[in-house]
Amino acid sequence: MMTTPLQLSAEVRDAFERGRPVVALESTIIAHGLPRPRNLELAGELEELVRSGGAVPATIAVLDGKARIGLGKGELERVALQDGLRKLGVRDLAPALALGTSGATTVSGTAFLAARVGIRVFATGGLGGVHRDWVADQDESADLGLLARTRVTVVCAGVKSILDVPATLQRLETLSVPVVGYRTDAFPGFYLHSSGLPLDWTVQSPEQVAEVMRAQDALGRDASALVVANPVPRSQQLDPALHDRVLAEALEAARAAGVRGQAVTPFLLAHLVEHTAGASLEANLAAVRGNVRLAAAIAAAFAATRAARP
Repeated sequence: MMTTPLQLSAEVRDAFERGRPVVALESTIIAHGLPRPRNLELAGELEELVRSGGAVPATIAVLDGKARIGLGKGELERVALQDGLRKLGVRDLAPALALGTSGATTVSGTAFLAARVGIRVFATGGLGGVHRDWVADQDESADLGLLARTRVTVVCAGVKSILDVPATLQRLETLSVPVVGYRTDAFPGFYLHSSGLPLDWTVQSPEQVAEVMRAQDALGRDASALVVANPVPRSQQLDPALHDRVLAEALEAARAAGVRGQAVTPFLLAHLVEHTAGASLEANLAAVRGNVRLAAAIAAAFAATRAARP
C-alpha cells in the first residue's frame, strides 16, 4: 500500500523534536503571485520574518510527487523560477502525489498538509470564498469547506475583495468556522483596512489567540479552523475610492469578455494590479507581511502555553 509521501525539512523536523513553534506558508504566492525575481525575494523575506518572530518557517509545496513541509534554498528557487508549476488545492493533492507532479499549494492545499503533520498556525494573504453571482454559477472556494474540517489557525487579511464578502462570512458561520478580528471589530477588506462588516469577536494579543486555540482543543468538538482576521494598516491600504472604481471596472470587463469559472479570479486580480499601477499588489504584500509577523507571534504564544500547562 502507498504511504503518504510527506517530507519534512531538517529545520522543521528539528523544530518538532524540540517543541519549537512552526508557521506554515503557502507557495502559490511565490509561484503565481509575483513576477520574477521579486517572488523569490519575497519567499526569503517571509521566512526571515517568521524566524525573527521566534518561530520556524515551513513553506509548503509538492515537488516530484512529494509533499515538502519546509523548503531548502534550492527548492524555494525551483518554486519561484520553474515554468509550468501547477497550482494545487486540496482536491489536487492525491493526483499530484500519485503522478509525480510538482506544484505550488493554495490555501486549502497548504492548510491540509500543515494540519496533517501537526502545524497549527498558517499565514496567508486572503482566503478564497463565495464568488459573486453565486446564485447563477454556485462558485465557492474549496478553502471554506476545508477550513470547516481542519484544525489549523489561519492568519489572513480577510477574503479577496473581488469576492462576495458578506456571503463568505455567512458561509463561514454556517460551517461553524470561528472568525476573530485581531484588534478590530470589523472584518478586513483584504486590500482595505476594513470591509465595513462587523465581527462578533475581537482578540487583542497573540496570547489571546493561543487561548482560543486551547479552548478549541479542550471542547473536543469536530475539528475546524480558527480564522484570525488581521487588517492591513490604514497607512498601507489601497485607496478605498480607487479600489471601488477599479474593481467595478474589472467586474464589467470580465462580464464583457465572457470570463467565467476559475478564470475570473486571476482576471480580476490582474486588472486591479494593472489599473492601480501596482498599488493593489503593494497593499497585498503589506497584508501578507503583517500576517506572517502575527502568525509567528501566535505560534510562539501557543507553544508557550502548551509547555506551561498539562
